[in-house]
Amino acid sequence: MRHVRRTVRRLPPARLSGGLLALALAALPMTAAANGQPAPHRLDVQARAEVEVVPDQATLSARLWERTPAIAQRDASGGDALALSQARSQLEERAATLIQALEAAGVERDAISAGSLRVQPEMIRESSGPDGETETLSRTRLERPMEVEIHELDRLPTILDALTEAGVDALDGVTYDLADRDAATDEALNQALQRAKHKAELMAGTLDVELGDVLSVSENQAPVFQPRMMAMSADARESGGATEYRPGTLSIDAAVSVSWEIEGGQE
Repeated sequence: MRHVRRTVRRLPPARLSGGLLALALAALPMTAAANGQPAPHRLDVQARAEVEVVPDQATLSARLWERTPAIAQRDASGGDALALSQARSQLEERAATLIQALEAAGVERDAISAGSLRVQPEMIRESSGPDGETETLSRTRLERPMEVEIHELDRLPTILDALTEAGVDALDGVTYDLADRDAATDEALNQALQRAKHKAELMAGTLDVELGDVLSVSENQAPVFQPRMMAMSADARESGGATEYRPGTLSIDAAVSVSWEIEGGQE
């Protein structure tokens, strides 16, 4: 049986100590290695701002639908095609009438959007016979969603009246929005930065130090604008909704972190 002898090479002490010294220098902060100066004293501030804005536009959501006659499930495969075609034709005719009513109310054609046709089967149970037996019937519901962009909020009651008179089946609600979202989010961020500066100046004055250059700035929370949806109540559907659709205000939050170099005070 052969034995393999392994040779371990040992580094000279001088070379070993030099390698450790190089690792130690690499671990030092760049500023300290470059000029031997300690890291600057710093003041870290976090600030948050909330901006309340009044919406200046809205989107009104509504729906039209038609249903085929309910028939027994055993007859659904053969007699439903014609009823489905008739229901679709009637739905498209009502949608066209609704669009004409909105245009007559002063809504631009480009502000009216008709969504994709939705087809959904429905099952209903109906009592039949003197013994109270139930039978399962089937029908098909065809639905067309509609959206109306409103750029003048004071015209909302008039548009609601036009939808109601045109026989819309559902008024789902109003989504309030801003025409210029960027300006609103910029304002929230600006106020957060101003708040951070105010806090830093207050802290520096209290501690008898002076603020130097800004060392770092970061967003803790980017300004986010979220349109607000307001559902429509039953009373609003009957009365046109003039009192139900007050836009109120929308909130935009922003948060930042800012670090300043500080000078003076006790070392």
